[in-house]
Amino acid sequence: MPKTEKEYSVPEKLANLYKLQLLVSEIDRIKNLRGELPQEVSEMEAELEGLNTRIANYQASISEAEQKINAMQGKIAEAEALINQYTEQQNDVQNNKQYEFLTKEIEYESLEIELSNKRIRENLEAIDNLKQRIAGTNAEIEERQGDLDVKRGELDEIIAETRSEEETLREKAKKIENTIEPRLLSTFKRIHKKTHNGLAIVPIEREACGGCYNKITPQRQIDVKMRKKIIVCEYCGRILIDEELANENEMRRRRKGILANV
Repeated sequence: MPKTEKEYSVPEKLANLYKLQLLVSEIDRIKNLRGELPQEVSEMEAELEGLNTRIANYQASISEAEQKINAMQGKIAEAEALINQYTEQQNDVQNNKQYEFLTKEIEYESLEIELSNKRIRENLEAIDNLKQRIAGTNAEIEERQGDLDVKRGELDEIIAETRSEEETLREKAKKIENTIEPRLLSTFKRIHKKTHNGLAIVPIEREACGGCYNKITPQRQIDVKMRKKIIVCEYCGRILIDEELANENEMRRRRKGILANV
């Protein structure tokens, strides 16, 4: 025969939800111990990645400049060969017109050599500038890497100190989640996510919601105490329980240490 899921009464549902809240609040406390460290580490890693990309771009620009220098040197070699050829041809010309033509060709190739040498100097200067930028960026990377190593060390230390506790809490939370119907669990998680303090289910304290502190009407307080249905705060949407149910679980948490085996 197929296994049927246990049906929980409303008081049991509320108790399980509040137990889950106590566990989730402990997990949130552990996360808060880490503070902004995870985000800081992530941002520093992204910054380092950007700096390394910058160096790769500089190196690509150096390669491009070196290719241009090689091309200019090739042009110079061609121009020098033509100058030698035209100079030899001047010795065999038959008239002044041919001589002047060769002279102009020699002048043109000389200008090409001069222009190529200028372009080579410009690219050499660019390469020198890029190498200086690479050196500066490498120094920046070294400094940022040092800062990142420190932050990672701090984060790893906190994680190592709290890992076992957090894993235990998550196992217990999972165990309780399995007792809560999906729709109700989804509601709990949605409220937990959107509230600033992570409280999805709260007791009525001094006739007010324990989450937003707005006054709860006497009739609504009676309905909550009767535990016949799930009731939410009309102001903040948190699930409400009576103070007695909350105290029962708070006492259990203190006696058995975060609800022991729940």
